[in-house]
Amino acid sequence: MLDFLATYALFLLKAITIVAAILLIFSGIAAVAGKNRIKPREKISIRNLNHKYEDLRNAINAETLTKQELKELEKKKKEEEKAKKKKQKKGKRCEGKEKKRIFVLSFNGDVDANAVETLREEVTAVLTSAKPIDEVLVRVDSAGGVIHGYGLAASQLQRIRDRKIPLTVAVDKVAASGGYLMACVADKIVAAPFAIVGSIGVVAEIPNFNKLLKKHDVSYEQITAGEYKRTLSMFGENTPKGRKKMQEEVEEAHGLFKKFIATHRPKVSISKVSTGEHWYGTDALRLKLIDEIITSDDYLFNASNCEDTSIYEITYTIRKSISEKFSFLAKAMRKGSEKAGLFKMFAKL
Repeated sequence: MLDFLATYALFLLKAITIVAAILLIFSGIAAVAGKNRIKPREKISIRNLNHKYEDLRNAINAETLTKQELKELEKKKKEEEKAKKKKQKKGKRCEGKEKKRIFVLSFNGDVDANAVETLREEVTAVLTSAKPIDEVLVRVDSAGGVIHGYGLAASQLQRIRDRKIPLTVAVDKVAASGGYLMACVADKIVAAPFAIVGSIGVVAEIPNFNKLLKKHDVSYEQITAGEYKRTLSMFGENTPKGRKKMQEEVEEAHGLFKKFIATHRPKVSISKVSTGEHWYGTDALRLKLIDEIITSDDYLFNASNCEDTSIYEITYTIRKSISEKFSFLAKAMRKGSEKAGLFKMFAKL
């Protein structure tokens, strides 16, 4: 009897432990789901870069200056603030003059131009407040990609120009091909000395396994409606007619690219720069592809020293749900297949 009771007690204890664990898991899931409902999926973050520079300056001074030097610096700062207020009271500052704001956006592009999804939201957010006295600076870092993606990215920047708000593009590393298509929309392009700029050309490429299939007696059938629905094939035998049509399409895209550059950068000799070559910053300046050699860091730091300028970095983020995070791997695998050309092929800038 005692053995039975001991066994039953042990079984009961295990059952209670399992039930408690299951309840704990479900509670955790419910809590996460509740948070997902409460917290907004979309978020715009705004950081004042003037404060950032001031904090850096104060941190360096606190570690490198003596107590006496810090006192003198603080005294000087107070005197400057007092003189500034006095000047404003006397009306020496232009009456009704607005303070300039610089809005900083970043575009880190890939082949599919996925960053355009956040860029469009950031541009919309800026346009709700920006005025012609302000400025938008976009840090572009991209070696280009699909035409339709970078065309849309350029259109997003055009929205800023259309509202007469000064637009500057800064290139610290690379703005080539589709990246330069975006950059040329700006009123002004600045770049670091060794930034890669240009590559005004178009490429379309696809592997062909037809000979390999024939070698192993494998046939491939493809049915299309429309003479040029598929010009080149991965598995079928490509024809001179199909190659000619694809070349025409690539030339057409290149013509549109050159026309776009010529419209936005009229001082550029389009015949010289549309060879598909790229140039480093200093040579790009000589070819008038850019307007100034300077990093985005120095550009913003110099602007922060002007007392009538405030600088704000704008970042748009979308919080992914649990199901979206779990589906990320499958989506990435599917995208990899598409990029390999199993389903689609796009010409790339």
